[in-house]
Amino acid sequence: MRELGQSAIGTWSGGRYLHFGEAIEEERLERLLHPGGGIDTLLTADAYGQGEADRVLGRALGEVPREDYCLIGAVGHDFYEGERDGPRGFPRFTDPRLRSEGAYADYLRMATEHSLERIGIDSFDLLLLHNPDRIGYSSEAVWDGMEALREAGLAAKIGIAPGPANGFTLDLISCFERFGDRIDWAMIILNPFEPWPGELCLEAAAKSDVKVITRVVDYGGLFWGDLRSGMELAQGDHRAFRPAGWIEAGLEKLERVLPIAERARLTPIQLACQWNLAHPAVECVVPTLIQEVGEASCPIEAKRVELGAMPAESRLSDEDVAEIRALGDNTGCMALKGASPGHEGEERPDRWALDDELIEVSARWGIDPSRDLSGAAGGTVGTSP
Repeated sequence: MRELGQSAIGTWSGGRYLHFGEAIEEERLERLLHPGGGIDTLLTADAYGQGEADRVLGRALGEVPREDYCLIGAVGHDFYEGERDGPRGFPRFTDPRLRSEGAYADYLRMATEHSLERIGIDSFDLLLLHNPDRIGYSSEAVWDGMEALREAGLAAKIGIAPGPANGFTLDLISCFERFGDRIDWAMIILNPFEPWPGELCLEAAAKSDVKVITRVVDYGGLFWGDLRSGMELAQGDHRAFRPAGWIEAGLEKLERVLPIAERARLTPIQLACQWNLAHPAVECVVPTLIQEVGEASCPIEAKRVELGAMPAESRLSDEDVAEIRALGDNTGCMALKGASPGHEGEERPDRWALDDELIEVSARWGIDPSRDLSGAAGGTVGTSP
């Protein structure tokens, strides 16, 4: 297998399968995903385009030797038998309306084999459990199924990718405690302007020897440098879920961070990536490459070159990391997903009430749910894969 690089590109980039900026043409996305130029780690999820993203990635890889790239897959949303629920997407495969726990392993193997077939390869270097519900974090049967994929040679390593929005902190830490001996990697949202709540799970990841991939590193595209005050986003752009004025507020923060970037000889997105990588356990960053609307916007290909040129050596001091974190502190700015002290009513696929076990988890890790996991319902949500 090939190890993950420090930077990667996901098939959600370019707006074809998740709506960010302008949706680029399929051929253009294929060129973007082709390994090379300092980036040889690619991510996909079988649910994107109901398999179409896999096929595009397969064409991008073409005749590239398998040993020349690292490939990360993700399965978990059942678009084979489930029905799409509008913007919420397809149900998780663990939905009891679809199957019992005795069928989890069979589903995971079927979905993984189909994804590999669409791409045209035999195995993933890493396979992630994509956006799990409460069952996915806690079920022995789910992780038996994931382990079976590794034993069958369909994935060299396995991991978990909470989402799509911010949160799932105690659920993820509990999952590390239960299954950390099986889990190799986890993917979370983290960037200099959204350190909360992602930072809360990093110590637990390190203790379980789980390496971390971070996404939304670009803070909705702001660190790419071509979001402008007052600009209109494309119709249907996911970033419309962020509160009014988030671009202007972010640009003000960015102005205060730029002197650090200039001193370190880093572009803004390179600074965001290096800030993430300065955290223990974080070993890979996956910004979203966005083709913004308008002729003045930076071509997405130039953004790829900029990411690929990120220096391998860290150029941020501990003092820089702390200063940036203080400037970007977003604690309490959003309502979190997953187990929440504020959840009322029936359990949902992406939100549920705290139970006694998770309260014990919070106590072990010094997390006060009412203080550390409560936020405003209208706050910034980092949506991505």
